[in-house]
Amino acid sequence: MKGPLFYSKILLFGEYGIIKDSKGLSIPYNFFKGALKAVENPSEEAKKSNQHLRCFVDYLEQIGKNNPQLVSFDFDTLKKDIGAGMYFDSSIPQGYGVGSSGALVAAVYDKYANDKITVLENLTREKLLRLKVIFGAMESFFHGKSSGLDPLNSYLSLPILINSQDNIESTSIPTQNTEGKGAVFLLDSGSTGETAPMVQLFMEKMKQEGFRTMLKNQFIKHTDACVEDFVNGNVKSLFGNLKQLSHVVLDNFKPMIPVKFHQLWKQGIDTNDYYLKLCGSGGGGYILGFAQDFDKAKTALKDYNLEVVYSF
Repeated sequence: MKGPLFYSKILLFGEYGIIKDSKGLSIPYNFFKGALKAVENPSEEAKKSNQHLRCFVDYLEQIGKNNPQLVSFDFDTLKKDIGAGMYFDSSIPQGYGVGSSGALVAAVYDKYANDKITVLENLTREKLLRLKVIFGAMESFFHGKSSGLDPLNSYLSLPILINSQDNIESTSIPTQNTEGKGAVFLLDSGSTGETAPMVQLFMEKMKQEGFRTMLKNQFIKHTDACVEDFVNGNVKSLFGNLKQLSHVVLDNFKPMIPVKFHQLWKQGIDTNDYYLKLCGSGGGGYILGFAQDFDKAKTALKDYNLEVVYSF
């Protein structure tokens, strides 16, 4: 057996801010993908994934007991398939901020949920929010607390615009200009990041009034402006806002940026060759980069592995 493919995602804007009602923009990233499958002779990796799925099923059963109205699954088939060695075969790196657990959640919901909301029906705001709540409950198994956005993105394979926590919609973004000089890219930090401790750290910082004020008046303000600029294709304004956002993150989210990148981050702001921002919760994994001239950015970051995710 082999299930359909589910892709990784990139939250272009909104990390941390969406917890406090900023705008956000999430896009599918088809470079990485995963699918449920079973094989005759599983590798050690597959056995580990299968074991992980067993624990996940126990957790899903708890959700069903605690909140039967939310979602129910065909547990008989799910357990039978896991007993037969089913695992999640994925090229999505874990701890990199590109939604490895989100793709797994989407795959399990797609195959085993009863009365599921399908991608083919008219996806009203209510249906999108319901999916987001279901996915948030499912993905909490991996992170302790989840917004449900990663699995939603993976499940729909569409860009998602977050206007606020209870106002989300699928959206279109300007078509990529493959001839263009500008690019959004991923920079590999070379280490993984754990979501739960980073979110915990953010919640601790939220107890300080100064941090809350900065979040509202600077971080969320620039994040919202970047989302609007990106969706509307206002490239010049976007880079002005990106510079501000990169600055605010460097000043206030230092623990989420791997230490060896602090100088590189500042160098981008000082030279305007590129601007860096967090990809997901930070702490490692990928860092997102934006450049109006990608060749300049490549030269400045020649020691690092860069992957273009969007050209303009």
